[in-house]
Amino acid sequence: MGFASGLIVIGCFLLGGAWSIFRADDPEKGRTPAQWFFVGVLLLAAALAITSGVLRY
Repeated sequence: MGFASGLIVIGCFLLGGAWSIFRADDPEKGRTPAQWFFVGVLLLAAALAITSGVLRY
């Protein structure tokens, strides 16, 4: 596996983590601001990893 493929795999792993945190909400309270922040950080990191992986090809 090359470096570019590794970056894409890491980006997809980060997307899965963001989805997992986004789905983990409390039925009464909903999603907390910390969850929204962490999902945003993970989505940004995933977008950067995937984009850099695609551009390395």
